[in-house]
Amino acid sequence: MLNPADDFPVHQTPEPIAHYGAPSRNAYDRYFFNGYTPDGELFFAVAMGLYPNRQVIDASLSVLVDGQQRSLHASGRAPLDRMDTRVGPIRVEVVEPLRTLHIVVDEPERGFRADMRFTARTVAVEEPRFTFRQGTNVTFDYTRMSQWGTWSGELEVDGRTWQIGELDVKGTRDRSWGIRPVGEREAGGAPGALPQFFWLWAPINFDDMCTHFDTNDLADGRPWHRSGAIVPVLNSPRAPVLDAGGVAEPMRDVRWHIDWQPGTRRATRATIDLVPWRGEPEHIDLEPIATFQMLGLGYLSSEWNHGVWHGELEVGDETWTVDDLDPLSHQHLHVQQLVRATWGDRTGLGVLEQLAIGPHEPSGFTGLLDGAP
Repeated sequence: MLNPADDFPVHQTPEPIAHYGAPSRNAYDRYFFNGYTPDGELFFAVAMGLYPNRQVIDASLSVLVDGQQRSLHASGRAPLDRMDTRVGPIRVEVVEPLRTLHIVVDEPERGFRADMRFTARTVAVEEPRFTFRQGTNVTFDYTRMSQWGTWSGELEVDGRTWQIGELDVKGTRDRSWGIRPVGEREAGGAPGALPQFFWLWAPINFDDMCTHFDTNDLADGRPWHRSGAIVPVLNSPRAPVLDAGGVAEPMRDVRWHIDWQPGTRRATRATIDLVPWRGEPEHIDLEPIATFQMLGLGYLSSEWNHGVWHGELEVGDETWTVDDLDPLSHQHLHVQQLVRATWGDRTGLGVLEQLAIGPHEPSGFTGLLDGAP
């Protein structure tokens, strides 16, 4: 089946673009964005996912302010045109690839409006490929790129409006595509082991540099994916955003430490050491100042989980007070903590994303949902 993207020289297989290269029902293609003010008083995130083998597209906008998180969700049938990146009231437009993206949200009946642009302040960084197998099953096999940037435009929630460009809002975006668990779980087959997943991700904006860190650990602490990078800020608005090599500096190793809040799986403070191929490790201290629930973007949601068929078009919204949520409830485990970062004489702002399900020996987690000792 043909679609308009077939007119571009982007094919990777003999199939038309509409036919995804992997036959898995868990194939996906996803946008993610976050943004935050320098004082940490406003945090927002936007996500959109396309699931070609499930014929579903979904998207969310979620805003954290004054301890309350408001979320708008939309889900519908995926368009045949892969470049039609909209669902209901939420739209993502690629204005200039790898440099400028436009977010439009228009749902005044539920109190949400946005007209915002993300503009790159670094090159796009390709993270090492994520591949993880459980026995003979491929659970994860995907590529992700990350990029740091600034925001402009306007955001409105429940009659309260922010002129984003006047607030010096920075953030990070990522694009990922491949295979990972999405949609309804498939029934049948032999029972598996106790679920286990440990994930940390920390992109940080500093004035002249940006830093990247992530790790996926097994239960004993061995990483099956770990990476880090130091990325200089673009020296001009039209500087190249495609890194052919030599701009972003990949690390030889990364190390991390988290002081967990007792009885939770959430950080009270953290450190990251980026170990270059030459020179001494770069040490970064992270101080959490706010907690954003990834549930607001559909992650671990019982109602708005990614890739689930809701019908031709379904739109809904949610509200909660973050401090009222049980931090050990399964759906509340996945968070991005807004963090102040200190790197030598530099100070910055970013996120420490955390998702810890099941055992993780270095953290003292022994069961499915036990808190830190």
